[in-house]
Amino acid sequence: MFKQALLDTIDAERQDLISFLQSLTRADSSNPPGDTIAAACVVTTFLASRDVPSTLIAPKSDAPNITSTFPAVSQTPTHSRSSSLHQLDEQHTPSPRDSVFADSGISTPNPGPRLIMNGHIDVFPISEAERSQWTHDPLSADIENNRMYGRGLVDMKAGTAAIIAAYTYIFAHRHLLNGTAVLEAVSDEETGGKWGSKYLLNDDDRKDTWTGDVNLNAEPTGLQSIRFAEKGTLRMTFSVKAQSAHGAYTHLSEGAIRIATRLIIELVKLEDFSDFDVDPEVRRYLDKQEVRDTVDEIMGTGASNNILKPTVNIGTINGGTKVNTIPGDCKFEVDIRLPIGLVAATMLNQINTILKNFPAATYEVQEAASNPPNSCAFDHALTRAIADNAEHILGRKPIAIPSLGATDAKHWRYKGVPAYSYGLSPEGMAGIDESVDLDDYINLVKILTLTAWDFLTGPA
Repeated sequence: MFKQALLDTIDAERQDLISFLQSLTRADSSNPPGDTIAAACVVTTFLASRDVPSTLIAPKSDAPNITSTFPAVSQTPTHSRSSSLHQLDEQHTPSPRDSVFADSGISTPNPGPRLIMNGHIDVFPISEAERSQWTHDPLSADIENNRMYGRGLVDMKAGTAAIIAAYTYIFAHRHLLNGTAVLEAVSDEETGGKWGSKYLLNDDDRKDTWTGDVNLNAEPTGLQSIRFAEKGTLRMTFSVKAQSAHGAYTHLSEGAIRIATRLIIELVKLEDFSDFDVDPEVRRYLDKQEVRDTVDEIMGTGASNNILKPTVNIGTINGGTKVNTIPGDCKFEVDIRLPIGLVAATMLNQINTILKNFPAATYEVQEAASNPPNSCAFDHALTRAIADNAEHILGRKPIAIPSLGATDAKHWRYKGVPAYSYGLSPEGMAGIDESVDLDDYINLVKILTLTAWDFLTGPA
């Protein structure tokens, strides 16, 4: 009954939620350069309109992180925007632990989990050449055929707006919860999180608050999947040196580019490397046909074959000075994705073996952009809550799968905190005419709200 009242409220406030997303999309928060002040103002204004206090944490002045939380205690009911919800509040039968301290308005603490509700407000930048190809201006938030268009809507302003909205509904009825929720709308995800989630977790004075007990992130996953793991990244810069010479004198030097080409062919063969351990239970789970089908449905046919294998992408290559000279140097960058169970040191050992046959080549690891693979339990109280509520709203239960890419959720998993992503379709992410379906957006608000509600009203 209470959950239906929540759903009724969300439906009644549909236009407000869409207007919030429009305003957030119109606020340019491209990163780089990373100035998110305008977007942060949209968020704080929305929270204030719903009587939700917030705190800005800005280790980088033009990239504030918006945070909010409340104690894990039963509190006296506060005014609700919805009469139906307010009536249900009044029908709440007090228990002995709801006895209120005199004049404080706060009862004895309820033990319970701290749920982190996390999303980022920075987005990929857009070039002028790309902008000219859009049918709608990337900052217009135009709506056509029930789709909103704009840069960063998929990754991840629609997801962030949904998680912020869900937090406000939970906040309004926090006195009924057995735990507490924490909102974190961070400003630095697209460039690694140094001033965003990583700062909150590692450097802020209240890092224990921002770490919490479990993380719910609304990165784009497709409403038919929940992400419980991510592949790691090993990013490297290779340098090849050779004797330069006239282009006709190939008998004097192979040239750096041709050596680099042979090396690249050997590096790509690392995709067949399989000498690493994967938890047998995880392997059995990922071998299930419904899991493989879901991976392929969302990420494209063949993606399921890459979940438990490394992949090698040659991202950039530069060398030589002129077409009729043999190049004396060549540099190229490699992005190796590491599946669960494969650590960077193991892969580097393989690369060092390869380089024994390439004395002209050296490498450097891009440490700041390299991260280990990470995972948590694929079956958790939070994933069950997501699945049950998604099935109720959409008629289909999402499947827990790993991600091929990376999100801020990894920072919590590295600390041993379970972290799960659930959001809209990743289709069109960072592409021309990036857009989201508004019915999917509203449904995401509903699912996230009910999920947080179920998780935080469970046993203390």
